[in-house]
Amino acid sequence: MQLSLNRPGEYLFVRKVDAAAITVVDRALERSFLLAPERAVENWPVAAVAELDEASIAPILELAPAVVILGSGPRIVFPTQQVLAAFLRRGVGLEVMDNAAAARTFNVLASEGRRVVAAFILPA
Repeated sequence: MQLSLNRPGEYLFVRKVDAAAITVVDRALERSFLLAPERAVENWPVAAVAELDEASIAPILELAPAVVILGSGPRIVFPTQQVLAAFLRRGVGLEVMDNAAAARTFNVLASEGRRVVAAFILPA
């Protein structure tokens, strides 16, 4: 059986997730970041879900997503009700997952051409 690498060229994608870094295409990122299909925003200043507030989610909303995938780290940690309500008020869906599941979900939604943003939290 012939195997070939089919790498998308029209959008960014997550190649690898581990405890210390997430690899986007060929670059390992070791600090929290935001990922949209067309761009990455590095050094998002959030090191834990408990730090999320209106100011920290503003850069996410500036990317105009229809849905946000929050990668909360190695395990699922939900943000406060105030943060959940902030997304709801703006009509933006929010799904919380561990980083590995968030990466897989982002890749699928980006490949479908959806307006998705993944917010990955990595400890500083």
